Amino acid sequence: MSATSPPPTEPPLTAVVVVILTVVDDDLRVLLIHRAGDPYRGSWALPGGLLAEGESLDRAAARKLHDETGVRDVYLEQLYTFGELPRGDDARRGVAVTYFALVQYGQVRLAERTEWAPEWHSVYKLPALAFDNNAVVDYALRRLRSKLEYTNVAYSLLPRQFTLSDLQQVYEAILDRELDKRNFRRRMLSLGVIKPAGGRRMEGAHRPAQLYAFTKREPVLV
Repeated sequence: MSATSPPPTEPPLTAVVVVILTVVDDDLRVLLIHRAGDPYRGSWALPGGLLAEGESLDRAAARKLHDETGVRDVYLEQLYTFGELPRGDDARRGVAVTYFALVQYGQVRLAERTEWAPEWHSVYKLPALAFDNNAVVDYALRRLRSKLEYTNVAYSLLPRQFTLSDLQQVYEAILDRELDKRNFRRRMLSLGVIKPAGGRRMEGAHRPAQLYAFTKREPVLV
């Protein structure tokens, strides 16, 4: 190595981070981990970890999703690669490959730990997160809202049978605003992504509401 050559540098660490979203009580929530170790001890952060040797990014994201929630076969998409991963110390620099997943709340079984405990938080009332994770959640929310306009991704947040009111509540939780009931129903029925499921369900004192199902429980364009 010549006197003018730059010193050798180690390649950056690669972390896979997953934004796991669900709807609870008409509120869009994200799963966070309470960190018990350094760096950022005592702070909340998104689930994630370093990429294992020989492991693909998609497989690492699916593994992390299952480790935290116990679910598979849900909507999971690569979101963005953040070029620098703040580590809160002087350790080797890193990059974060982020994913976002949509899970039905009733199907989730959170990992039971005494440390690194998981907990659902409203995306609209987040504390300052470790590793600049607030920016990751914001990016995931923008992506999800955009996808509602041209895909059926809401299927991953709902049971196989649901009412149009259930569906509207999911959309309103994601968009953080009320939608006109008549216009919403007209649009959803015109898209061809849902169909009558052949049953009805009582909702309070109102007459039974018709049940619907998605025509496909996989991502499709609308």
